[in-house]
Amino acid sequence: MMKRRTLSLLAIGLAGSLGVPSAMAQTKWDLASAYPITNFHTENLQQFAKDVDAATSGKLKITVHANASLFKANEIKRAVQGGQAPAGEILLPNFENENPIFGADGIPFLATSYADSKRLYDAQKPVLEKLLNAQGLRLLYTVAWPPQGIYAKKELASVADLRGIKWRAYSPATAKIAELIGAQPVTIQAAELSQAMATGVVESMMTSGSTGYDSKLYESIKYFYDTQAWLPKNAVIVSKKAFDALDKPAQDGLLKAAAEAEARGWKVSAEKNDWYKKALTEKGMKILPPSPKLVADMRQVGDIMLADWLKKAGPDGEAIVAAYRKSAPAK
Repeated sequence: MMKRRTLSLLAIGLAGSLGVPSAMAQTKWDLASAYPITNFHTENLQQFAKDVDAATSGKLKITVHANASLFKANEIKRAVQGGQAPAGEILLPNFENENPIFGADGIPFLATSYADSKRLYDAQKPVLEKLLNAQGLRLLYTVAWPPQGIYAKKELASVADLRGIKWRAYSPATAKIAELIGAQPVTIQAAELSQAMATGVVESMMTSGSTGYDSKLYESIKYFYDTQAWLPKNAVIVSKKAFDALDKPAQDGLLKAAAEAEARGWKVSAEKNDWYKKALTEKGMKILPPSPKLVADMRQVGDIMLADWLKKAGPDGEAIVAAYRKSAPAK
């Protein structure tokens, strides 16, 4: 009996020296996401989970729960804060009512390209990290969505054509746009969008080519105006408590995989932007440039919203916009 016990202890010691994780050393995290399994953000999350597994030698296993299967989009942040899930992916502008800083990338026509959006993120990041830190959260990485355009069931010459229309509002910014253009805001999350369009609950919205394709908007909408109004970001967050419970090598492995996911995600988003527009065209949707009048009207909306946001965001908001504008390349 003593001999067998000695052998089993030797086996455990050998496994440890070979780097084989014991069951006790392994940590399992659920990561809540709101988007379909085929969406590029979710595909990036799945790759991130694989990279974390490899970088931590199997010590940290992340299971991605896509398509709002664990929590709805607007519930994910609170779930991570409250310890119901260690990690989650959120759309930052969705939480602007909680703190204006979350809405920096939801202001129309402030940052309208990937390069501009990245500069805005660089200006926003220190303030964002401090804010999340105070809420018991840690930012792992962000990825921008493709630029936002206007989907409509009819042709649009100006903002006047949107008055009274049933408009999808998925964030405070998109609800504010509805108010300023005289549309009727209807709150619909991405997972329910396809059905809402098919049943006429929603007639128009601003969102990306990605969401338009994923939600099969081409089945009920024929026009997409490529306004390139803003590029909202998804952020992958983790509870500080869960992060702090990891040992240093696991933390380092997680952060390395996060940095790789951020670089990969931004690159894929830019590549996918053109692919989505081509795919929507092939499905019968008309991808059109907005008329000069529509652009001028929407820029006016953007100016009002920027002034409003700066008032609410105070010195932090002013610092973000000043740093962003200062970093603009010389013309």
